[in-house]
Parts: sequence; C-alpha cells; structure tokens
Amino acid sequence: MSLKNVFDPRPWMALGLVLLSLGGLAQTLRASGNASGVGLNVSPNLLATPDRSVNFIVALVDNEPITNHDVRMAVERLRVQAQQSGMSVPPDTLANDALELLIFERSQLQWAVQTGVKVNEEELESLAASVAARNQLSIEDFYRALERQGVSQKRFFQNLREQQILQRLRDRDVPGRINITEPEIDRFLTRQKAALVQNARLELAQILVSLPDAATPEQVAQADQTARQWRRDIEQGADFFDLARQRSQAMDRQQGGRMGMREANRYPELFVQATQDLPVGGVAGPVRSGAGFHLLKLIERQQPNVLTMVQTRARHILLKPGGNLSQAAARARLVQFKSEIERGMADFAQVAREQSQDGSASDGGDLGWATPGQFVPEFEQVMNELQPGQISEPLVSRFGVHLIQVNERREVPLTPRQEREYARNALRETKYNETLESWAKELRGRAFIEYREPPQ
Repeated sequence: MSLKNVFDPRPWMALGLVLLSLGGLAQTLRASGNASGVGLNVSPNLLATPDRSVNFIVALVDNEPITNHDVRMAVERLRVQAQQSGMSVPPDTLANDALELLIFERSQLQWAVQTGVKVNEEELESLAASVAARNQLSIEDFYRALERQGVSQKRFFQNLREQQILQRLRDRDVPGRINITEPEIDRFLTRQKAALVQNARLELAQILVSLPDAATPEQVAQADQTARQWRRDIEQGADFFDLARQRSQAMDRQQGGRMGMREANRYPELFVQATQDLPVGGVAGPVRSGAGFHLLKLIERQQPNVLTMVQTRARHILLKPGGNLSQAAARARLVQFKSEIERGMADFAQVAREQSQDGSASDGGDLGWATPGQFVPEFEQVMNELQPGQISEPLVSRFGVHLIQVNERREVPLTPRQEREYARNALRETKYNETLESWAKELRGRAFIEYREPPQ
C-alpha cells in the first residue's frame, strides 16, 4: 500500500501551516520589498542545477542556512497543499514562494527558541501515534510507510516538532494583537440579522390604496390619509382580511390580500424591512411604494429572526500522565477502553466513573451542553468532528489524555450576551489571518536575511 494513499501529510508539515495561514504573503512581499533591503527573487537556476544532488546554501536567516534541498522539499509540499486545496500554483513563482515561506518559518522558529516555546518528546510521540491512528496504521507500520516514501523518522519528528512549536507560538502571540470594538460588534450583528430576515420564509397579506402614475401631491396626501384611516379601523377591531376584500385595490384582494408563503427575498425589500420586527399577526404601514400605500400583515414567519448556535453534549474519560503512568501508557489504556466499549463489553459511563480523573467522573464523564469555545481548541476540534454516538481516538490536551464520545447536538437561540460573544469570536477569526500576516512580517523584519546565488 502506498503511503500517499493512506498518509495525510497536513498534520505534520510545518510549512503547510505557513502556507495556509499566510496565503499569498510571499507574492505580496515580492511586490512591496523587504526589511533587509536584499532582492527577493530566487535565481531561475535554483531548481534546475546541472547536478541536483549538489546541496548548496540559497539563503541565510540570522546565519541559519536554507539549502536548495530545503527549497526543493518545500516546493513539493506547496504542490501537495495546492492539490489538496484545489489551487493552481504558477510554476515560475513556485521556488520563490517556497523560499519566502521557509524564511518566514525560520524567523518564527528562532523567535520561539528565544522566548522559550518548547515541545517535549512525550508530546511528539503521542502526536505521532495520533497521526498513525488517523491513517489506520500502527505506529511501526506508519514509520515503515514513511521510510518507503523517503521520509526518515528523524525528519518526520523534526517537522512535527516545528509544526507544534509554530502553532503554540502563534496561539501565544497573535490573539492578543486582535482588537474588536463594540461598534464593530453592532455592525456585525446588524448584518447577520438582516441575512436571517432575507433567508426566512414569510406569508404576508396586504391592503393597497393605489396611486395613478404621476400622481399629484394632493392625490398622494389623500391616499396616505385613507391608508392611515384604514389602519385605525384595524386597530379598533376591523378584520384585516375582510377589509382587504372590501377595499384593497390590489389583485390579491379576493384572497383577503394574502400573497402566499414564500422566501423573504421574493417579496419586495421594503415589505421585508417593514415587517422584520413585527410579531406574527402584527400590522405595519402605511408603506409607500410605486404602486401606492400598503398596509401589511405578517401571517406566518417560518424562521425566527434570531441567531442560533449548535450545542454539543459530550462525555469523556480523562487520564492524567504522571508518576508511573506515561502518556503512551495512558493512550494505550484508552485505546483498550474504546475497543471494549465499541464491542459492547463495557459501558462508557461506567468506565468514566471508575477510571476518569476528571470532576465529571461521578456523572459518567458527562460534560453537559457545551457552547462553541467552551473547551480548549484541541479538545473541541476533535469533538466537533464526531457524529452522535461516535467515540474519538485518544486525544492529548494540556489537561491529559481524553477519550471523547458525543451523545447529541441541538440548535438553540442565542441570548443577547451570547450574540455579542458570538460576534466577537467571529470577528476575531476574520481578523486572525490579517493579524498573523502582520506579526509574521514583523518577525521577518527583525531577521538578517542574505540571499545567495547557486553555483555556476
């Protein structure tokens, strides 16, 4: 079996994270210049040297070399990422992009070393085991598959370590730079609620006081006055639908003014805006259009005009490595628990009560209904990928090693406070890439970069 068919390289390629996070940053830098004042363009001979086995230095980042071998490997990674993302990468810029992304990576890794970001060996071994499990391979078979593809175990662990260091560095340094203001939250919620209104299905009824083309001011004033009087009649108890049949000058008057259930965007926008805050049964107007003055009754709204979120109810078993329990041993125990539960030999809740080292153990590991962002990212990401009833592979978080099972999901309306938190998180995510790019440029600008020509 070819490793290419079973091994997803994305979980361990540090360069891939840079590519996905920074997007077209290398292209932007080529256009705008760089802090060191050294030309950015890589020699076209970089990937076409007479003897491709010759390894030479292409650039130095604070005296740390980047070789043509590094660039060729990075080019291949960019190609893989592009294929997985459905992107097209211009061949004439590929070497430049690869080198620039390596420079960004090296400048960040050097900053991580200076500021004490580390990943220990146990964490790496657990992560490697997780990657192997996702590819349905034992760790031994996984390493053999890597070797067949020309990736040594040492190289794999180096890439894995760098990926984790880069991610921790970004998680530490980038979020604190993102500033979300209250007016930004207000504007975001206004847009979201307007989109909800447009996506709703509505049934409206109307009473129309029509106006002729090129109506005189007197005719407009008289029609407005008539519509207001009919509105008062309704408020005093007149039946809207009877009034529509008797007085409306619209073609739907025989149906009591009913215009039918339809998507909001199939109604005139002014009708949707006039009725968006109405309760069902409420009346709006008079509303002026080119046809005249309308009274509008909201008969039914199939989608409530509120923001919702998906909540997940999950349970877990937590083992905390320490003392005689290593992280690898904790994983092995959880793998055994999972097998026994899935074969019907054990009950998840009972195992949690007896084995879990979390406060939820007495409740069978039940974590209650959780809102997005409630758990640490590494836990929540795995939980969100599970279907109800499904059990995860053992997962390492900052708290220990977990086995997660999702019980059910539901969609619930947001409270006003939750709406603002939702908006804040969504805006933070929107600004993340921009902030990450700015931060990465700043670190790159601190580094001394020297480009070198390949040997002739």
